[in-house]
Amino acid sequence: MDKPTCPDTRSLDHLKGVTSWITASDDLDRLLQLVVETATRAMDARAGSLLLLDRKSEKLYFQVATGEKQHQIKGYEVELGQGIAGTVAASGVPLLIADVEKDPRWFKEISRAINFKTRSIACVPMRMGGEVIGVVQIIDKLDDSCLMEEELQLLQVYADLAAEAIGKARRFARMNQENRELKEALAIKSRIVGESSALKSVITDALKVAESKTSVLICGESGTGKELLARLIHDASPRKAQSLVSLNCAALPEGLLEAELFGYEKGAFTGALARKIGKFELADGGTIFLDEIGEMIPGMQAKLLRVVQEGVFYRIGGTQPIRVDVRILSATNRNIEKDVTEGKFREDLFYRLNVVRLVMPPLRERKEDIPLLCEHFLNEFKAMRGMPNLSLSASAMEKIMTYDWPGNVRELSNALERSVVMGEGRQILAEDLPIGTLRSASPGLQVGLTLQQALDKFKRAFIEINLAHTSGNRSQAARIMDIQRTYLSRLISKYDLK
Repeated sequence: MDKPTCPDTRSLDHLKGVTSWITASDDLDRLLQLVVETATRAMDARAGSLLLLDRKSEKLYFQVATGEKQHQIKGYEVELGQGIAGTVAASGVPLLIADVEKDPRWFKEISRAINFKTRSIACVPMRMGGEVIGVVQIIDKLDDSCLMEEELQLLQVYADLAAEAIGKARRFARMNQENRELKEALAIKSRIVGESSALKSVITDALKVAESKTSVLICGESGTGKELLARLIHDASPRKAQSLVSLNCAALPEGLLEAELFGYEKGAFTGALARKIGKFELADGGTIFLDEIGEMIPGMQAKLLRVVQEGVFYRIGGTQPIRVDVRILSATNRNIEKDVTEGKFREDLFYRLNVVRLVMPPLRERKEDIPLLCEHFLNEFKAMRGMPNLSLSASAMEKIMTYDWPGNVRELSNALERSVVMGEGRQILAEDLPIGTLRSASPGLQVGLTLQQALDKFKRAFIEINLAHTSGNRSQAARIMDIQRTYLSRLISKYDLK
């Protein structure tokens, strides 16, 4: 094998410039453009291009191009194994073609379509971790001489630099995503607290559906913990090693929502100074959680439907289809069937998202979980505030148990935190709680219950309140309720109270 020819001084200067850019810059598009432009200039070539390989579609897309036809060529794609570029991507072996018209592998349709006559090509693979991720190629010499072997070797150096830039960008994006996920996990502390039968039932169903790729619609009032349930499903699924990416659809106007979901190309609109990777692309291989999906306007619903059906989308301003494998979890606090009937939400999208429906129960329907939630939140606030002796008074617990919590678990957490911050001592008193007095004398009652069902609901809630007031002392609670302790114990067993 011939000994590689060393690059000339000018080429070495070019390489030093590119290497310093890769070390200092995080703008991948600019780096790849610089690599190809520098390679083309260093070898006095008429044109150059960099094509990236999409393994899902087995196609090569023109990511960067130089020369007089650079804008026209970006709309084309090459099948893996097709043409010179496709052959190099498939085999991983560089090719130097002195006369493309005499080579049966030459794919002439693109040159003809853009009216660009080609004589010779040098094409080399880009590798990352031993896998081919694309190719870099140059076309013809400016002086019409043939491309030489030493230029093929130099081109490989530039291709390796491009691969290094791509690897650095991907590592940087992955680190950012992992940091975001860690912060989100710490923020929501993905633990669903409670032992009530209502909560256990929805968790059991969530764990059943976690094993599949089925789309899940999580319904429930604001503050019930729908995002916690989504994280539980993801963490129990085969996709748990990949990302869970969350987005609140109600928090952004249409234009920004589309940009967040699908990303955009550099220059797609005023202010798009660099390419942005969207949530769907970040979630590839993992799970995306779309909160407040019912707030999405019809125009965005149509764009989302295509991704749900085909797993394909385009970045804003982009021409290359992006294919992803993403499990979709969504949530809403709206009556979404009513929205479908009224034409506010697409029926076809609803059926795609609502393959399995889970309903998070409101706090007023699982009041037996309130003491556990109070303990959980107080332990957090103790650690944060350095107040190890902080406790909740019996009067405060009684007030908590008789309140109907329209804001659910979120309101309970906020109320306790405010009480810790604004309270005067080591014990939270009833007057410290920023909630009203009795909001519902008979929590959980509604039209449609039989008299016996209504009585059972009242008895259960009444017993819970008195047990909370007495810190679980059955004898004391029985005296307050003016019933026998043995009868209270039977009722506790009957209603499965802890």
